[in-house]
Amino acid sequence: MSDTINFDQDRLKKVTSLLVSQSRPADENSPYYELARKYNIKVDFRPFIQVDGVSYKDFRKQKVNILDHTAVIFTSRNAIDHFFRICNEGRVEVPATMKYFCISEQTANYLQKYIVIRKRKIFTGTKTAAELIELMRKHKKEKFLYPCSDVRKNDIPEFADTEEFHFTEATMYQTVSSDLSDLEDVYYDIIAFFSPSGIKSLFDNFPDFKQNNTRIAAFGPTTAKAVEDAGLKLDIQAPLPNAPSMTGALDLYIRKANNV
Repeated sequence: MSDTINFDQDRLKKVTSLLVSQSRPADENSPYYELARKYNIKVDFRPFIQVDGVSYKDFRKQKVNILDHTAVIFTSRNAIDHFFRICNEGRVEVPATMKYFCISEQTANYLQKYIVIRKRKIFTGTKTAAELIELMRKHKKEKFLYPCSDVRKNDIPEFADTEEFHFTEATMYQTVSSDLSDLEDVYYDIIAFFSPSGIKSLFDNFPDFKQNNTRIAAFGPTTAKAVEDAGLKLDIQAPLPNAPSMTGALDLYIRKANNV
């Protein structure tokens, strides 16, 4: 990535409104609220995607026996919720000997909603799949179960396949497009996206969407690629060299566009 930030001068128009395609932050000190105050702009939040659980009937069609496994890999809170939901619906009593491999401490802490953490063997990374993979490598004899969405990254399954782990993938929830029909006649200067699924939702809801003067912000390379593959103009890409967050990249753009 270049160390210089070159925004398209022809599209560098004043910003008065921003739509963030995620849920409203609970933290009142969120940087998004600071952006709204700092530049006196309207910032709205709307999840473009939602998570629906796979029914127990459809889960059974995958022919996955949870108790055939000795360890479970969790990469999100959604995975935890739907794993224990499926266990409950299937009357599966997870043994105390089950081990849990969590992508982050935050994810591991969420387990206490369902189990007594201090009585279980829990292995925790610090946010990246690479670290989780290193933990798995140290426990190659485990029989891993990977509860996931129908839309997921390939890194963990590909690693497990390459190293010939005993590894089973189980789709327990699905990422689907939210109903955004009430936004049809609403215009925003910037829409911020965080995943390719968000772009898919935009066109699922508005097949004839025309970007015009709406600036598009995307977090991460896969989201940026989805923007361009959809034929949209990518105006703001995060992270930037001197702005590691979406709010940081938006701040740089708005400051320049609004000539502050």
